[in-house]
Amino acid sequence: MTSAPTSAPTLADDLALALRLADAADAVAMARFDAADLEVQAKPDASFVTDADLATERAIRDILTVERPADGVLGEELGRAGSGARQWIIDPIDGTHNYLRGIPMWATLIALAADGMPAVGVVSQPAIGRRWWAATGLGAWTGDAAAPRRIHVSDVDALERASVSFQSIRQWDEVGRADDLVRLSRAVWRDRGYGDAWPYMLLAEGRLEMVAEFDVKEYDVASHWPIITEAGGAVSAFDGTATLSGRSVLATNGVLHDAFLGFFRGTIG
Repeated sequence: MTSAPTSAPTLADDLALALRLADAADAVAMARFDAADLEVQAKPDASFVTDADLATERAIRDILTVERPADGVLGEELGRAGSGARQWIIDPIDGTHNYLRGIPMWATLIALAADGMPAVGVVSQPAIGRRWWAATGLGAWTGDAAAPRRIHVSDVDALERASVSFQSIRQWDEVGRADDLVRLSRAVWRDRGYGDAWPYMLLAEGRLEMVAEFDVKEYDVASHWPIITEAGGAVSAFDGTATLSGRSVLATNGVLHDAFLGFFRGTIG
């Protein structure tokens, strides 16, 4: 007798799996956080990788091999495997430099992209006990499974009342935009370099109005995209293109997206 075909997973199924992946990642990463014997190696780009980065990514991939064998995977540390319209995108420890110094501001980033655009995103920061998640059409959430709380971006509609995060001065300087950063600091209410994944989640919670950075890869931002857009915000590359491969990102509360794009093009401010 021929068995019935297995139905394709829904986005709700994929989100539930992403949350389980985050649980597994949290357990591995926290077991090595601030360990005296943490193994650290320099990568060719002068960034660092630890034994925890590698173990965390392997733990995620091991589950995906069983649960979604037909899907592709792209991870920061172990590269690309498989192909197709569905691809899981992983940064096992975003903020490795914080992680290896015992600073708790790091996160595991897990996304599922369909036809090149993120549809599911989970950001887990276990060292501070926080997690955020979203899937297209299902809203953006924080908290835990027992007591989730829906989140939404702010309704601030003027640059002079906006609070922004710029990641790092060096990053802007390296792409020739240090002057833009200074000009931005004079145009908005408040500017801070919170860094890594956290400011994007603050944006989704309505606590910031803009986050921007450069020299980013797909795994740096894919998980943020559904969380911010489902919270009512907007995400694009710095030129306004809706792409993961633009090597830059501009995330806003949506209301001010065009204003920030115009500001950086020199048509405002």
